[in-house]
Amino acid sequence: MARMKFLCDAERCIECNACVTACKNEHEVPWGINRRRVVTIDDGIPGEKSISVACMHCSDAPCQAVCPVDCFYTTADGIVLHDKDICIGCGYCFYACPFGAPQYPQEGAFGARGKMDKCTFCAGGPEEDNSTAEVEKYGRNRLAEGKLPLCAEMCSTKALIAGDGDIVADLFRSRVVRRGGRPDNWGWATAYKD
Repeated sequence: MARMKFLCDAERCIECNACVTACKNEHEVPWGINRRRVVTIDDGIPGEKSISVACMHCSDAPCQAVCPVDCFYTTADGIVLHDKDICIGCGYCFYACPFGAPQYPQEGAFGARGKMDKCTFCAGGPEEDNSTAEVEKYGRNRLAEGKLPLCAEMCSTKALIAGDGDIVADLFRSRVVRRGGRPDNWGWATAYKD
């Protein structure tokens, strides 16, 4: 069974934010919500690295574990989605997610939260595929059309790759081998000291 995953190659990401713009335009994401963002480590210092971050569709999703109303569900492809009709806007998922994927619009005074929004891997939601209700709540369902998420398709350097986790891992592994060694991503030397 396929497990859909994202991977951002920090050696290729040039911080152009095309993935962020593509996502916002494709799904008409409201102002103040970013389903995807680019994070730069050591910005302005030689050797800086940038990565594109969104929901990583975890195999054992912490957001799903803490939701008091069980609005999260995992599809057969391993994509973690949510049902906005069930969401109560409590914010537990926001605090549980290590990637900051759940986003909340600021509605009203005193920071009152609305319904949670997050990356859907361009797979829509619980409504019928590409129905008006699905497009309004979650955006276009590109997977139902046989396409990959637009953020990955729009990446000019192909740093952001998406698809079946095994294929994504093989692709990244072959890139690393061509570069001549293990990846030097995200402080490899610090995390795995010899």
